[in-house]
Amino acid sequence: MFSHMRIARPVTSLERSFLMYSRGLGLQRLADFDDHQGFSGIMLGRREAGWHLEFTLCQHHPVTPLQTEEDLLVLYYPDNHAWEQTCASMLDAGFKATASFNPYWEVNGRTFVDADGYRVVIQNRAWG
Repeated sequence: MFSHMRIARPVTSLERSFLMYSRGLGLQRLADFDDHQGFSGIMLGRREAGWHLEFTLCQHHPVTPLQTEEDLLVLYYPDNHAWEQTCASMLDAGFKATASFNPYWEVNGRTFVDADGYRVVIQNRAWG
């Protein structure tokens, strides 16, 4: 069994991605690194969570973010008020609301897309 999960994604702007996700989801900067063998990155999440996001940028060989409509980060908010607040925060942070490719996610959630095209689903239900 693993002890922690990191979701790593290449981005076109570290600071923009950090600001969007910290403002939209209330995530904190956990760590960062600069020009480590050509890569810079920011890790963000919540210290008590069993996962975090890592955004990376390669200065020497830029990687174009590639994603599909089904590459999703899905977060569950069972409390309706917290869900509504988070959806509003996502828009305020610069995410764009979009229709989900899979209609399942439209039943109890909303889908947002960031500046690099990555999708985040905010579900208004409990997991499990």
